[in-house]
Amino acid sequence: MRAAMAAAEVGDDVWGEDPTVKRLEERMAQLLGKRSSVYVPSGTMGNLASVAAQSRPGDEVIVDAQAHVVVYEVGGAAAVAGVQLRLLDGFEGIPDAGMVRDAVCEDDIHQPTSRLLCVENTHNRRGGAAIAVERIRECADAAHDSGLRVHCDGARLFNAAAALDCSVSALAAPCDTVSVCLSKGLGAPVGSVVAGDADVIGEVRRWRKRLGGGMRQAGIIAAAGIYALDHNVARLRDDHANARLIASRVRESTGAAVAEPTVPTNIVLIETRADAHDVVRAAAEQGVLVTRVGPHAVRCVTHLDVGEVECRRAADVLALTLSRA
Repeated sequence: MRAAMAAAEVGDDVWGEDPTVKRLEERMAQLLGKRSSVYVPSGTMGNLASVAAQSRPGDEVIVDAQAHVVVYEVGGAAAVAGVQLRLLDGFEGIPDAGMVRDAVCEDDIHQPTSRLLCVENTHNRRGGAAIAVERIRECADAAHDSGLRVHCDGARLFNAAAALDCSVSALAAPCDTVSVCLSKGLGAPVGSVVAGDADVIGEVRRWRKRLGGGMRQAGIIAAAGIYALDHNVARLRDDHANARLIASRVRESTGAAVAEPTVPTNIVLIETRADAHDVVRAAAEQGVLVTRVGPHAVRCVTHLDVGEVECRRAADVLALTLSRA
């Protein structure tokens, strides 16, 4: 990957002159079944630009209460795009059609205009659940019937496709825009792509510039994304197997509650009796890095830098840490 980055042909991407960025954008648009795409520095920027491009200040965006857009993006939708979030609590983070229809504001001068539905696949805080295309289509159809557009935070969409044995284009099809991260399961050092129709991607590109995301010789990092697509997609199932290994060993050794999504991927959420800060600290002292996701919950994520041997050791360390806590 670093050799590909060093050899990348570059240009000024703000002016649309970087050939490597263009190749990445064209390839991602094709993979996702969309007409156009734009390379952005991060998934957070991709989501924010997508929300802003498809709404107006004062509008309402319907989204799961545990979505990344709500929990982990510093309130950007409100602070920058000026939208209000209507929070729902659907099964594994995806509302059904009835929930979407009920959440849409009536044509009433007292209420904001419902403009956008956001979904997340896989869903980070719902145990890495991969959401089947039928469920995405059900809520997206309800949104479209009500005049809303639909954005998918597909940071780990390739993980979802691997777990569900389908294409990323099938998962993206019901949505007007979709953001996909290249620096998570795919292993690139930086970057995400937002795909959709040409008009909305033109507006997302304008928001990228407004947010300070325009990059000059960005082909250096775009080359890493192309390499990741060439080499790191097929192996995602290994990460899923390693996550299942950690979940089962921790559950069997300690009896700890572990999130069990219908279709799991590479995220393991574990409930802890002790303060999660203490668990994170104790595991780190043994060389195992997990993150706190609540007062009594930690998250493990498997990826291409850890194999089965490392994951078995991580599970043993976590089991011992949890039993002592």
